[in-house]
Formats: sequence, C-alpha cells, structure tokens
Amino acid sequence: MNTPLLSTLALALALAPSLQVFAAEHDHSAHWDYVGQEGPEHWGDLDPSFDLCKRGKNQSPVDLKDFVDSRLPPIGFHYKPGGHDEVNNGHTIQVDYDAGSTITIDGRDYELKQFHFHTPSENHIAGKEFPMEAHLVHADKDGHLAVIAVMMEEGVENRALANAWSVMPDHPNTTVHLSTDVSAEDLLPADRDYYRFSGSLTTPPCSEGVLWLVMKHPVTASSEQITKFAHLMGHPNNRPIQELNARLIVE
Repeated sequence: MNTPLLSTLALALALAPSLQVFAAEHDHSAHWDYVGQEGPEHWGDLDPSFDLCKRGKNQSPVDLKDFVDSRLPPIGFHYKPGGHDEVNNGHTIQVDYDAGSTITIDGRDYELKQFHFHTPSENHIAGKEFPMEAHLVHADKDGHLAVIAVMMEEGVENRALANAWSVMPDHPNTTVHLSTDVSAEDLLPADRDYYRFSGSLTTPPCSEGVLWLVMKHPVTASSEQITKFAHLMGHPNNRPIQELNARLIVE
C-alpha cells in the first residue's frame, strides 16, 4: 500500500469511535425489523440512537467497485474451532465463538466474537449480489470492530453450515448448544485476497468506524442450506446498499 493512502486509512481508524461488539444486538431501545414500518428505510426514525442509520456518511453495506490498487498486506488468520452456541435472535442466525481466535491486520489483533448470515448478500461486488453472505465479527482490545465478509454462492455443501444448520434454532430469541465446535476457518475461501473499506454496522444503531474486509472469492453452500436459512428468516434480512460517498475501496 502506498504511504499516503496507508496514513489516511490509519488516521480514519484512529479517529473512529470505540464500539462495543454486541451493540448491534443488545443495546436497542426500539424494536427494528427488515420489513414494514420498522424496516431499513425507517430505522433512523425509530430511536434517536439510530440517527446514523439515516444521516451517516460511511454506512454499510456498499457495492464494491472502482477499486484502488494498494497492494494490501495479507490478513493474519489465527482461528481454531470455537463456535459453541447458536442463537436465533430474530434477525439472523448467529454462532457465538470462544475466546482465542484472532486476525491480525496493520499489526493489530482482533478477536473473533461471533459470525452470522444474511440472505441475499448485503454487500455487492461490482454490482453482483450473492445468495448469502457471512459476517465474521471481531473486536480489538479497545472495542474497535473488524468484519470479515464472505460471499456465498450456490454449489457444494458448506462444511461449517452442515454442522451448525443441523440444530438451527427455529424460534426467535432461542439458543442451542453445539455438540461439536464449529470452525470459522471452514467459512473462508482458499484464496484470502480481499477488499477493504471503512463502514458501519449494517443493523441499528448503524455505528460507524467499522473496518470491513471483504473476501474477493466466494465460498459455496448447497441450495438446501441457503433455502433452509432463508425459509427460517421468512423474509430477506439484508440492509439495502448505501452510498459510498467519498470512500475508497482498496485492494
């Protein structure tokens, strides 16, 4: 990456507000949804704390395009099996993760907290929407967030989903314990090239300052696996594409 661009990105991250990893799931003072009067177009009006959902300038998801070649360094992945509890929180299926699995980016370690799913994909790549998207949510010691996004297309059965989906909780606000720990490693493509941008949580309160690392290459899930998740949700659980504004998508 060239020095001026690296400095700009570093400054943006340094100035980002300290975020709590579970803000998107546990600190709501108003109910929100993906459809009707509580859907994405109304999030910013449901509660004052959701104001960034309508006024933010660095919101996610985005259509990743017009890439800037910056020779991004590899992400250091240090994962071990640790997905232990599976939660249906009414908005997605989330797998909570044991401590000790991390990624390293820009010399900073981010610990994997949980991963969850959206159908269809929230982010697009060069205008392309995918049937499903996985978000692996990490936090550093100061609470700053980094999200690994993995696009999923229809194909061979996904090993990580085969384990998790076998006991998928079918009622909102329920949790099941996984008899065998799921490995987040099984959600990653073999080729770890990625795009990078600064964005936000894709759910209220839409807090900004989130580092997004989007894998360039998709992984597969079977038609049955994608359909099972979509059927359980009952409707799409993807936030619409947000304006990129002055942000760069670097690769």
